[in-house]
Amino acid sequence: MTPRRKREHEDRGEQVQGAEREAARQRLLAQAEAERIPAEETTRAVPDRRWRREQQQ
Repeated sequence: MTPRRKREHEDRGEQVQGAEREAARQRLLAQAEAERIPAEETTRAVPDRRWRREQQQ
């Protein structure tokens, strides 16, 4: 393989890897969006005071 041909091959490999990384990034973003819970649907955590009382006894 000539040096120029080798470089073209490496460039193609880098392009493929870049496309795969971008596709993976898009999948992760889509998954995160699908699993996201809107803030208005969340509730504030309230400490369970019964657990504290049981621990003190």
